[in-house]
Amino acid sequence: MIVETETHFTCEQLVEKVGAARENGSTIVLANGCFDLFHVGHIRYLKGAKKLGDFLIVGINSDRQVRQLKGANRPFMPEIERAEIVAAIRFVDAVTIFDEPTVEGLIAAIHPDFHAKGTDYTLDTVPEREIMRAHGGQVAIVGDPKDHSSTELIDAVLNINSPKMLKK
Repeated sequence: MIVETETHFTCEQLVEKVGAARENGSTIVLANGCFDLFHVGHIRYLKGAKKLGDFLIVGINSDRQVRQLKGANRPFMPEIERAEIVAAIRFVDAVTIFDEPTVEGLIAAIHPDFHAKGTDYTLDTVPEREIMRAHGGQVAIVGDPKDHSSTELIDAVLNINSPKMLKK
């Protein structure tokens, strides 16, 4: 028997969930990414984001946005499946799929206390830094050094005998 579970929320549903979490005194954290081929760097990023607060929301780039960011052959997994994988992580409280180049619209809707970005950013290069400041939130850089990426994983699989693959 297949049991359907809610893996992601619309922006409107998320606004309600965030409101309820705030009423309970929760600190709201937003993280986002493509999460095309999930790897340990993603886990470390999301774990670091969760340490910032009580209620972790993860925005998943839509399939269309992933194609624009990564190329015509991506994503490898459809957005619904990527959302389901991320939603299954124990420290993730809610997942949404967004179809804009940045999460500025999501930030404007939910007003997170923190916007977590990976270590491939600095506080000055986060595209959403100004809207976070305007809403009274903070940007935080979390996770391990950018030693992992889906693109590198794909390259390693395609070039299984490459020196880079062999040294790991």
